[in-house]
Amino acid sequence: MIQAASLSVSYNSQSKVPALEEVSFSVEAGERLALIGANGAGKSTLLLSLVGILPPASGELRVCGMPPDRKNLSEVRRRAALMFQNPDDQLFMPTLEEDIAFGPRNYGFTEDAIQSRMAAVLGELGISHLKNRLSHKLSGGEKRLAALAGVLVMEPSLLLLDEPSSFLDPRARRGLIRILGGLSLTMLIATHDLDLAHRLCPRVILLNHGRISADGPTEEILGNETLLEQNGL
Repeated sequence: MIQAASLSVSYNSQSKVPALEEVSFSVEAGERLALIGANGAGKSTLLLSLVGILPPASGELRVCGMPPDRKNLSEVRRRAALMFQNPDDQLFMPTLEEDIAFGPRNYGFTEDAIQSRMAAVLGELGISHLKNRLSHKLSGGEKRLAALAGVLVMEPSLLLLDEPSSFLDPRARRGLIRILGGLSLTMLIATHDLDLAHRLCPRVILLNHGRISADGPTEEILGNETLLEQNGL
């Protein structure tokens, strides 16, 4: 699903310090992997690079078997769906229905296919009753599920989540963990929520200042208090 070899990413060509430096890892189909680290560690940068928003400065990167370059970008973004940290960055149409339908319509799906996919996703997430609601009137938890619906309707093979439990109260957070745990998708989850990482992901990558500090079993890494302390967690 993901292969990165000596990947370095900078926000601009003038930047002397890369946001990601010499990062190498792979994610196999069916894996659920947590990406953890302190603020500024490079978690969001890595997710943005996977969908071609921040291109590599050096190294190699393949997502769903393709480099996320201009030639493959449309197909990469169809297969690898990114849910942003702030759902307000993702919800921009007047109603939830229009937001969810935007992606499939942009990719030329028929209206019958869009309505069928939408009904299935809304039902799976338990938010069918929100279909005609104004997006800006939704609660934080509802917006999070609406943003998730907008990526799941594309039927991706890889789900990229940036801080999915942020903006959620405890009840909504538990519901989201339950929903994500029931999805049979490959997932890479960038999060500060170590309990969410522990519940959902058998494997963790720990980033620090754009480099990988550890990559291994979740129990092992999250149980290493010294390692977490050294890396700002």
